[in-house]
Amino acid sequence: MSEMFDAVDALVASRSALPSAEERKRLRVAHGLTLDDVAGALHVRRATVSAWESTKKLTEPRGPEREAYARLLKQLAELYPAPVPATFTGAPTPAEARSLSTGEASEAAVMTATENTQTPAPSGEMPEVTDALIDEVVESLYPTPTAPRPASTTRPSTSRRPGAKKAAPAGTPAGESDPRFENGPLAVVDVEDGKVLAYCVGGLVLDVPAKSLPSLVDWTLREAKLGQPKLSGPGRPADPLIVLTEAACERYGLPVSLTAEEKDAGRIPEGHKVVKQLVRADWKLTKRGFGPWARIYRPAKGSDRQCVQLCIPSWNALDARFWGDAAQLPPAELARVLGVYASRVMTPRGSTAVTGLELMTALHPPTYAVRDEETGALRQADDKTPGSLGKDPVDCAPCEAPDGHPLLKDLPRFTVRGPDQKLFEEAYDWARPMTDAECTLRYLVGLDVNMAFAAGANGLNVGLGEPTHVKNPGFDPKLPGSWLVDLSHVDLSKVKVGKEWVELDGSLLPSPFTPKGDRPTGPAWYATPTVAYAQELGYDVAPIEAWVRYENGRYLDGWYGRLRDAYLATMADLGVDADLSPEDFLAAMDGYKERDPELTIVVSAIKATVKGGLGKLRERPRGEGWRPGERWRALERPTWRPDIRAAVISRTRINLHRKIVKHAAFTGQYPIAILSDCVVYAANGPSPLDFLPYREGKPLPGGFKLGINPGLVKHEGTQTVLWGEEVRDKFNAPELNLARSIKDGTVTDVDNGE
Repeated sequence: MSEMFDAVDALVASRSALPSAEERKRLRVAHGLTLDDVAGALHVRRATVSAWESTKKLTEPRGPEREAYARLLKQLAELYPAPVPATFTGAPTPAEARSLSTGEASEAAVMTATENTQTPAPSGEMPEVTDALIDEVVESLYPTPTAPRPASTTRPSTSRRPGAKKAAPAGTPAGESDPRFENGPLAVVDVEDGKVLAYCVGGLVLDVPAKSLPSLVDWTLREAKLGQPKLSGPGRPADPLIVLTEAACERYGLPVSLTAEEKDAGRIPEGHKVVKQLVRADWKLTKRGFGPWARIYRPAKGSDRQCVQLCIPSWNALDARFWGDAAQLPPAELARVLGVYASRVMTPRGSTAVTGLELMTALHPPTYAVRDEETGALRQADDKTPGSLGKDPVDCAPCEAPDGHPLLKDLPRFTVRGPDQKLFEEAYDWARPMTDAECTLRYLVGLDVNMAFAAGANGLNVGLGEPTHVKNPGFDPKLPGSWLVDLSHVDLSKVKVGKEWVELDGSLLPSPFTPKGDRPTGPAWYATPTVAYAQELGYDVAPIEAWVRYENGRYLDGWYGRLRDAYLATMADLGVDADLSPEDFLAAMDGYKERDPELTIVVSAIKATVKGGLGKLRERPRGEGWRPGERWRALERPTWRPDIRAAVISRTRINLHRKIVKHAAFTGQYPIAILSDCVVYAANGPSPLDFLPYREGKPLPGGFKLGINPGLVKHEGTQTVLWGEEVRDKFNAPELNLARSIKDGTVTDVDNGE
């Protein structure tokens, strides 16, 4: 009988009432929960929760997940009753204000595109979503600013340029469910016919009454309803971003461009009249002063945080290397580009590199808020948020320190540290002469790994705390750190591929242990993924010493997931989906940049966010009057972590080498050049399909696979073998790295290192 009762209980639970998809999403966002937060609590994938909230491709939870999900939504509904729609005189409704273009991709579409890249849900019994769990999440909320007053004068408008597109952020446009940020994350302020206008995402245009920069800051905080909800439970909402056009700079007394001296300083002088206006109005600037990305704030009082960020494109805030011609776009189009980036990545906090680093912190805030038992006020906890890097910087290991670091101040001047003194994990820059057989082929075909460094960060265990020095340690592939070990005995002519030993032509392969592909000659420092790969190839390792980090975790998983989803959603908008056949994928990639040049800018910025964010983990001193042996500003950040950067680069290089080895073992084909995430092969035909071993549309397991997902490859470019031989002869360089020029065939003296 008890079994029958259990069956009845399970049947009832499997049909627990659930609100609509829109209401599910509203409740989650209202509580400041991310898709990852809910997925983690219910032990399902992020994409699964996204599908539960999708209005286009709704799926329903089943079994114990449904019961727990229903319980969560019920308790959130008690905390956040459905709001009564407000009426604004002369203002569009949120739906009208954020009318999306046909290029929009829903979260469900992103879920479908990323199906093959999701991390499997952990096995085991699902924890119960209890009242205590909900209360714990509520108590951890970070103080948020008070709700601003409605904008005094608003009016909907599209761009003044005929045929201009409206903003099209995918998923949850910033501010959609939060009345504080009703008008999105940012605005581009311009002056037309004497009127100051703020172009927001979705085609909304606001009238700006502010006559001075201090009043513009005040209007932004009090009336504009700009900002973005926080990305994680313990985090805080993003500050509103105001982008000033050249006309707006003139209107508010700022120079249209910086002088050479101001460019070197990175700011206008402290005595500038606008800076004085801000000071008189009790506004403050950060230590970096008033530069291309300026932060203007007043010290927080309780939960009332007052901060606005300015972006000035004419001061080179939007570097053309990463943002293309975004700085030259009309205001509405620029608002669209930055709005899509903000909704899919985060509101820009500076350069793409700075934003990449800030995204890590936003997803793993160093600390969290707790309520004082005596006063009831919120304060910052003394301990750090689990899984974060904390709020205090830690020193790296001596072998991880770049030249000039204070840890090396006792070294004799001009000392050149060798591989046994310095960790040198960098991307590939390797090439070799072509064999006689390869010279008889017609083409050189380049493959490029999509979002290679992001893929290298996915699932990577990295250190979260200080390093510990160990002598003669046993190697643990799960323990992040730096290891001094001799790998010169690893012979690439005979390696393990899976469980089988295979024989290869080792002379045609780069070593996986050095960026130049040279075989090591003795002990050297390596990150954990490099040493683990030596074991994977079938060889024993015996470290001499190590600096390991016992406090560790997958710190970059959320960062990877956010950037992956942003990349896939934007590429899907450009017509390149994740479920295309190899032939259709190559066709879709052909000319995709011309389909929507503005979204192409977003793709470029997302890629730059990945590489720049990782580069910031080992930022060097710049223009600070620094001398070797002295500390520099970046060292005071908890995110100055050269060990994490080294681990990501190590894993990225190893991932590529693993594919190369499997391809060689199966086909007998070897690369002739590798540059970072691009690898070049000689082939009889001009297409990747002319040499990649596809069978009935299925690729070689563990080898190269065509596709848009991070870690898969696309066609980088094709040149002729004759071209390759001619440019190498021209520069008298038989090992000139042809991967550098495979895309368009252009070779310069710079490419040859001259």
